[in-house]
Amino acid sequence: MTQTEKPGIVVAGHGSRDPDAVREFEALVELVRARAPDDVVTHGYLEFSSPTIAEAVQANLAAGTRQVAVVPGVLLAARHAKNDMPAEVQAMARDYPDIDFHFGAPMNLHPQLLQLAQERIVEAEATSPLTVRRTDTCLVLVGRGTTDPDANGEVSKLARMLEEGMGFGGVYVCYSGTATPLVADGLRAAARMGYQRLVVLPFFLFDGVLVKRIYAAADDLREREPGLEVLKAGYFGVHSHVADVIIERAREAVAGRAAMNCSLCKYRVQIVGFEQQVGEPQRAHHLAVRGLLAQVPATASATASATAPATAPETAAAPSYAPYEPHPIEAESFRIIAAGRDWSGFPASHLTVLQRLVHTSGDFGAVDDMYFSPGAVESGILALLRCKRVLTDVTMVQTGLKRQLLEQLGIDTWCGVHDRETHLMSAAEGITRSAAGVRRGWQKFGNDVVLAIGDAPTAIAEAARLIRDHGWRPQLVIGLPVGFVGTRETKDELRRCLQVPRITNSGTRGGSPWAASVVNGLMIDALNQLAGYEAR
Repeated sequence: MTQTEKPGIVVAGHGSRDPDAVREFEALVELVRARAPDDVVTHGYLEFSSPTIAEAVQANLAAGTRQVAVVPGVLLAARHAKNDMPAEVQAMARDYPDIDFHFGAPMNLHPQLLQLAQERIVEAEATSPLTVRRTDTCLVLVGRGTTDPDANGEVSKLARMLEEGMGFGGVYVCYSGTATPLVADGLRAAARMGYQRLVVLPFFLFDGVLVKRIYAAADDLREREPGLEVLKAGYFGVHSHVADVIIERAREAVAGRAAMNCSLCKYRVQIVGFEQQVGEPQRAHHLAVRGLLAQVPATASATASATAPATAPETAAAPSYAPYEPHPIEAESFRIIAAGRDWSGFPASHLTVLQRLVHTSGDFGAVDDMYFSPGAVESGILALLRCKRVLTDVTMVQTGLKRQLLEQLGIDTWCGVHDRETHLMSAAEGITRSAAGVRRGWQKFGNDVVLAIGDAPTAIAEAARLIRDHGWRPQLVIGLPVGFVGTRETKDELRRCLQVPRITNSGTRGGSPWAASVVNGLMIDALNQLAGYEAR
């Protein structure tokens, strides 16, 4: 970098539909700019708001920078900082190969942020006319909540540090979404702990829909429990401590010292309950709403924000769907299959699944012993669109699912057959690993799954036991294992599980490709229905 070139900092924010959040973020960027006068400071947003991160990088380069540090303007390293923002930086690095890009760490539990949390708590206590000892006070710390256990664990770590450092009698951690307990449940539980005062601290950078929801829940608790003092502490907001942490993260990134929480990162090491996500490729999920609000008139955006109820979640723009387009060879195969036998005896709603089974097996007779419980196809399609999770007994079924369809519909898959906990459960309980994987799926996800079994009769037997004896109600059970030991019997047992929709067959034929084909057929029908709904 020459003496005439300035270093660049791009502050990458999440973005929000709430104009209050956007205004505060941009005020923080101005503070960063004032405290780092020798840097070119621009900002961009991952979702909803504008400019986008790519536009922020372009503005930075237009000011003459050749070295750019992209710093996540988020508190903790979860999906946004581990997947979405790095994906943006990688794209920029490809577009500008001569520019030196660096990616900074999120703010994390920096000492200055701990001091800021302390400041917000003390400010809240000062609003009360009462004098209450900290030992008679419970701190309720509310995190954002993510699917990343490491990020959620950092919230608990912060709570413990504040509890011990400030002398609270107790602490309760809850989350605004995704993780549990949720805010209302956490406040109710904390209220029952017997403390004289609750201090509710949102672990958030800015105002927005979620912070407003937290404060509304605190107000509701105050009305329900008039004998309990409930104080609302401020979120972090625009503060010199926050700006200084961002600048420090930029300096660390350029120096190659950006410390990420890799030791317990579920994408790098096997974390209990998340083993299958090790090595998962970085796939950005924010593209449908990147710069969304730039396409909406400002007055309409402000009106929508002002009139939306406080409890309404931030919703993404409706994605665009196109009907499923098969490869020309695949299309010709299905033309032959459609003409190869009389299909008039089958319900029209079953044809996509049945014809895919013929395509998979190469046998027109494969469909003659198929069994569909009433409404099974319709239930499966709705479940894929609503629950968005497929649980499989073996990885071969999981691998057979069409990746493009999974991504278009936003469907997750899970198979625990090779997880360490599955091995432990299998040995301790004396059951097969496939059966143990199904039991773990029941424990992890409850009823909101489509269960696809293509290999192990013991997996069907375990599913039937959980349905019969423990009230499990998966949205659809597909049971199509192949073999001669227990296969016929467990399929018959599944047919007798009247409590759940089910698709199976009689006899010994089947296998993982069959089970995957049924799910693929349901996904194709689901996608085509979405495309049809959009066209009307």
